[in-house]
Amino acid sequence: MGKMIKLKAKDGFELGAYRADPSGTPKGGLVVIQEIFGVNHHMKNICDQYAKEGYACVAPAVFDRAERDVDLGYDEDARKKGFALRQKIDWPQILADVQAARDELKGVGKVGIIGYCFGGSVVWKACVDLNFDVGVSFYGGQVPEFKDLKAKCPVQFHFGEEDQGIPLAKVEDFKKAHPEAPVHIYKGAGHGFTCDERGSFHKEAAQTSMKRALDFLKEHLTPPARKAA
Repeated sequence: MGKMIKLKAKDGFELGAYRADPSGTPKGGLVVIQEIFGVNHHMKNICDQYAKEGYACVAPAVFDRAERDVDLGYDEDARKKGFALRQKIDWPQILADVQAARDELKGVGKVGIIGYCFGGSVVWKACVDLNFDVGVSFYGGQVPEFKDLKAKCPVQFHFGEEDQGIPLAKVEDFKKAHPEAPVHIYKGAGHGFTCDERGSFHKEAAQTSMKRALDFLKEHLTPPARKAA
C-alpha cells in the first residue's frame, strides 16, 4: 500500500521513511514511530492499517543515523542489536527526524504521532518538545522517567499490566503525575502486546487499544462533519 521515501532533517541529514496514504481525502496526518526493530514489516503494516482508517502516515527510519535500512525480526539477537543501535542516537537527532516526518505531512490537516516500545517514549518527548495535535503512546519504557514533563497536546497511553520492563508501580506514579492523560493498563498483557509477530501478542488487549487509539485520534485530528444547510 505504501512506499519508501526520503526525508531531510533540519541538520541536513537524509533518512528513509515509509509513507502510506488513504484512498480518499485524509482525515489528518500521523507520524508513526518504530520499535527498536526498525521500520520493519510490522511497522509498515501499522502504517497501512492507519492509512485504511483515513490517515496519511509517515514512519521515519530514525535508526538510519546509526545504520541504514534497519529491518529486524523479534528474536533475542535482533533485540540485542536494536538496543545497541538505540544507544548510538541521541534525543536531539531523534526529534529532528520526527520533525522531518511531521513536515512531510504538511497540507493533510492536523497531525498526530503514535509509537510503540522505543517509539512510545519518543511520542511523549515529541509531544513535549515539538508541535503535534495529539499523541498515542504504546508501552514506552522511558515514559515514567519523564513524568515531570508537560505535553503541549493531549496524549493517550497504553501499558501491559505484566510488562517486565515497565513496572506497574512506575506506571501508577505517572498516572498520578498526569491526571489529565488517559492511561490504559491491560490485564494479562506484557510488553509488545499489539504485535502479532511477537510471542507477547495479546489479541484482546490489541483490539481494545486499537479502538481506543482510533477514537482518540478521531477526537483530536478529524474535523467535525459540517451540518447540511
